[in-house]
Amino acid sequence: VSLLKLGTFALPCIVAAVPAILLESWISLAIGVAVGLMLFANAHVVLEWESAVVLRFGHLHRIQGPGIFFTIPFVEFVAAFMDQRVTATTFSAERTLTADCVPVDVDAVLYWMVWDPKSACVEVANYRDAVFWVAQTTLRDAIGNVSIAELSTRRKMLDDQIKEALVAKTETWGITVISVEMRDIIIPKGLQDALSREAQAERERSARITL
Repeated sequence: VSLLKLGTFALPCIVAAVPAILLESWISLAIGVAVGLMLFANAHVVLEWESAVVLRFGHLHRIQGPGIFFTIPFVEFVAAFMDQRVTATTFSAERTLTADCVPVDVDAVLYWMVWDPKSACVEVANYRDAVFWVAQTTLRDAIGNVSIAELSTRRKMLDDQIKEALVAKTETWGITVISVEMRDIIIPKGLQDALSREAQAERERSARITL
């Protein structure tokens, strides 16, 4: 009888405590899931050839190297992942006039890399677009300073001149220019025939003098 009375008294207490226990378990589970998601969202992996630019309260705080790292929620964030491998960018100068007013189309390749992730992130809005446009304008300026004959025969010299000009313009962006190589020079068809005849006449002249 005593056990029956005890069970009759304890059963309502157990039934009343079950919702509280379940509620506490659900709260603990929700907190655990939220903490896990927050840690997952603030975990970052930097690849071997990358550098991460980390800002704290909007100010540059550190440059993070390869590996895994964590940021403080609502305080730090990754502004950019900088690829520091050598990049090849193709660019061209279409219908550009030489010093003797000959329109030419020139294709070139620029080899460059980011050596200072901080400057590449802070000093310029989009460093890839900036490199492309400055390379194109520098190529146009270089073509406008030489004649069509010099453009064809002094290509290596022009490559070096363009490289020096690009180095001076991109150094403050944390970017270094490795080399510039012109791939193709396209001149009008009629001018090609005229240059060919001129070269042939020059060779015939040399042959007559030698004879």
